[in-house]
Amino acid sequence: MFETVIGLEVHVQLNTKTKLFCSCPTSFAEHQNSNTCPTCLALPGALPVVNKEAAIKAMKLGYAINANVNHSSSFDRKSYFYPDSPSAYQITQFTKAIVQKGEIFIDLADGTQKRIGMTQAHLEADAGKNMHDGNHSKVDLNRAGTPLLEIVSDPDMRSAAEAVAFLKKLHSTVRYLDISNANMQEGSFRCDVNVSIRPKGQEAFGTRVEIKNINSFKFVSAAIAYEVQRQTEAYEDGVYEEEVNQETRLWNVDEGVTKSMRGKEEAADYRYFPDPDLRPLIVTEEMIEAAKIMPELPDEKVKRYVEVLGIKSSDAHVITSDKEMAYYFEEMLEQGAKPKIAVTWLTSELLGRLNKAGYSIEKSPIDAKTLGALVAKISDDTISGKGGKEILDYMMENESRDIDALIDTLGLAQVSDDGAILEIIDTILASNQDKVEQYKAGKEKLFGFFVGQTMKASKGSANPGKVNELLKQRLS
Repeated sequence: MFETVIGLEVHVQLNTKTKLFCSCPTSFAEHQNSNTCPTCLALPGALPVVNKEAAIKAMKLGYAINANVNHSSSFDRKSYFYPDSPSAYQITQFTKAIVQKGEIFIDLADGTQKRIGMTQAHLEADAGKNMHDGNHSKVDLNRAGTPLLEIVSDPDMRSAAEAVAFLKKLHSTVRYLDISNANMQEGSFRCDVNVSIRPKGQEAFGTRVEIKNINSFKFVSAAIAYEVQRQTEAYEDGVYEEEVNQETRLWNVDEGVTKSMRGKEEAADYRYFPDPDLRPLIVTEEMIEAAKIMPELPDEKVKRYVEVLGIKSSDAHVITSDKEMAYYFEEMLEQGAKPKIAVTWLTSELLGRLNKAGYSIEKSPIDAKTLGALVAKISDDTISGKGGKEILDYMMENESRDIDALIDTLGLAQVSDDGAILEIIDTILASNQDKVEQYKAGKEKLFGFFVGQTMKASKGSANPGKVNELLKQRLS
């Protein structure tokens, strides 16, 4: 039996307005090579200046994960030669990072939590982008110099499920902190996965393989599963030392396999040395105060939702996993929706319709105030749950958002008047005397029949609670 050992290196693009060492904008999808200047093009004589906002955002993550935030950190040059790196080196933090140590707690399937240690988080400048067109390759340097925060975990994960749980928790955290949009499709949140196996009980790590630049939770899981299988088979076939090398591999989405890219470089291969153009980064008290301003983070929200709002832990985790969904939920409550009912209508009714229509919660055609008002009408028995679903379906297809007007237009107001409901009940009972006798003789399952007939006669407008109450009175 083998044990899997996984460590992650996550590259988070910070959502600063300008690049890490110059004033060029970081806006996405601009015309190629338009967001550039002598500094990010590494022209002779151009000097870098550290982006204060990027440093504060890095510090903010450090405080959020209980890390050591260094009041003095340094920058180094990491040498490598690629077409999308105009300087032939990357400015990074190798000797002393701005954030060191730390921890993130992930939620496991059995309801428990596991601590994943964080080695460090360091600032570095992103490279540009290579674009391949037939026999030609082009380079877009708009992204060159964009601030990245590279977050390095300890090798504490033991399965693909734990790795994905860690990534989701980190993704959620950086979005709550508003230090990155973490858009995986745009490359704002991508990771390198380090995988090795070892016989159970062995303390020494096996040969570590790095899988580069994966930008999907699904692909991370699939890449780890494939790599673990490849390494296990090599071990069992007696060719582990020949086939499993310390190397960098790429995940081939189409074939569902990892493929060798190059031998894994060691620190010496990058020829790190202190950047001569940048003095140590000294953080000020003002920067510390700004970085310590924290929103309510996912774990804190879960605790409050369970202890104060009284909703189930599983539901709280679903809602808080996405910042926009949590804010949507809380805005529903401000409209008078009761928490437990709001959970159902958000996570089941609305999300089900959004998924079917291809919308995210951010692009929902029904805003939180409107859904909150609708749920409040269901809670106070103005309309039934069935009527609420009918209004929700209507709003998915139409622009009307006036709940009261829709209740009138669609004729969905719930009848709670005792007299009106009793009149319907008496008619039903009079038409079904044989079943009334059977019920009174002990066939109590017929109660459901009387409820159904009453609701049908009222065309669904009768308050079900009142129907049950009044039927029991009449039949007794």
